[in-house]
Amino acid sequence: MLGLEYFSFAELFSPLFLAFMLIVTAGYFVIIGPLSDRFEGAEPVSVGKKIMFVSGMFFLYLAQGGPVSLLGHMMFTFHMFSMALSYLVAPPLLMMGMPAWLWRAILKVNPFKKMGFLAKPIVAAVVFNGLFSFYHIPAIHDYVMLHFMIHRLYYLVLFIAAILMWWTLINPLPERHQATGLAKIGFIFINMVLLTPACGLIIFSTQPMYATYSDPKVWAEAMGYCLSGDPSALLKSFGGPTFFNLMSTKVDQQVGGIVMKFIQEFIFASMLAVVFFRWYKSENQDEDDDINSSVDIPEHSLNRA
Repeated sequence: MLGLEYFSFAELFSPLFLAFMLIVTAGYFVIIGPLSDRFEGAEPVSVGKKIMFVSGMFFLYLAQGGPVSLLGHMMFTFHMFSMALSYLVAPPLLMMGMPAWLWRAILKVNPFKKMGFLAKPIVAAVVFNGLFSFYHIPAIHDYVMLHFMIHRLYYLVLFIAAILMWWTLINPLPERHQATGLAKIGFIFINMVLLTPACGLIIFSTQPMYATYSDPKVWAEAMGYCLSGDPSALLKSFGGPTFFNLMSTKVDQQVGGIVMKFIQEFIFASMLAVVFFRWYKSENQDEDDDINSSVDIPEHSLNRA
């Protein structure tokens, strides 16, 4: 299926990365369980939060270590799907899965204290969408894909930027400044707009932009970081990425841009609906409270009547 049958279990599921993700997940349960009494203000964590954290870890593993990661080296569509899972799906789930008392402990660490300004709405939106768009400049993308350490470092920085971007919408700490409903709505629109140019260029390009998916030699070199053995053997066996692609390189690129934009629009539209509903409900509640207070009849007047 999609050519995955040609690869080994280790190449498909990245056992070392899987082990790392399982260790992190186990660490989460140890911290919120047996070690929770070591944290100030620790409280029991709900089942819902635990499910969200585990789901976030699952999607992050799937995108960065599972079959989607390997497919992302063969088809641009899966590359963009992997990006969407990594930065639009996993971060909010992980953030909502962590209790407030754990966030307070993390934010006490000195390096994180100095990153506060990066969580400001406009800064966070520009940094995340700027890094994402910059990465998808063809020359930058191909360079990053061909240099393993830079690739991992860039993805880590982009993941941190995604956390900072999501902070305005999720902010798990009630004592910290919370953006108003109207501000969140504006923030969502800003993010939707900032990502549009990059996706638009990819979707409407008249020719393949990325050598990683169009040049067999470049593709084989990039695949060398996913597979064991001599990458040149890939060329002898398959000839290039088109062997695995269900579409032409150009169409695959266009579909990838559409997939990324669609997932972003769906997620942010869903967030927009939730934020708008809560904001509308809060505004109406405030108006009801004002009306009730303005027509409040003193008790002694009722007794006199």
